[in-house]
Amino acid sequence: MVVRWEPAQYLKFADHRLRPAIDLLNRIDADPRTIVDLGAGTGNVTRLLQARWPNARVTGVDSSPEMLARAADALPQIAWNQADLSAWRPRESVDLLYSNAALHWVDDHATLFPALFAMVNPGGTFAVQMPNNFSARSHTAIADVVRSGPWQSKLEPLLRTPPVQHPSMYFDLLTPAAASLDIWETEYVHVLEGDRPVLEWIKGTWLRPLLAALDSEERAQFESRYAEVAAHAYPRRNDDRTLFPFRRLFIVATRA
Repeated sequence: MVVRWEPAQYLKFADHRLRPAIDLLNRIDADPRTIVDLGAGTGNVTRLLQARWPNARVTGVDSSPEMLARAADALPQIAWNQADLSAWRPRESVDLLYSNAALHWVDDHATLFPALFAMVNPGGTFAVQMPNNFSARSHTAIADVVRSGPWQSKLEPLLRTPPVQHPSMYFDLLTPAAASLDIWETEYVHVLEGDRPVLEWIKGTWLRPLLAALDSEERAQFESRYAEVAAHAYPRRNDDRTLFPFRRLFIVATRA
């Protein structure tokens, strides 16, 4: 799926989005010489990879020119490549292939994950984090709002089947080539502030393709309707904050 990103919108919740990336990073026990950050976005995590392994050659790959432009301005010392994540292939295999909150935008994980793992050197690491909140109301409400408004015919073809599968599927896909494999899920409870915070969160990610297909008036109506549903599912507390549970899937595999 081709998504036109707005870095400023995505970075509204940068601290919350960074925490899973750090949790994934902290589970990697390796000393890589070559690192690829696949789905690097604005480079917030790529910076951490470079800081932890300063002698490694780090490359950031992303499909969004808007995100990469921001990354290159902040971190000119890192090599940045624009590529479709589903078709990207390195010139040579790497010691650490790291991907945070990116591969859920790519379909056919049954083919994708073994192919990516094959790009890792023997003894190297494949580390992945993906949102796995697609059965939560924050995401199921999207389809409900799409199908209950005048935009149904325009937006329904853009709805996607939840891309992230059960952890057992990834275990089965990667085990044949793995010396070790660690898979786990974590549900973060994000404490959000401001008006319509769940809408603002989802606008930066899963709603992007849908909103891009609407004109300004339709977009405002869609956002208002989604915000009403989200506010019911995630009510604002008496202290004006909103608790937003969000589940994520983690994988750290070492290649045999």
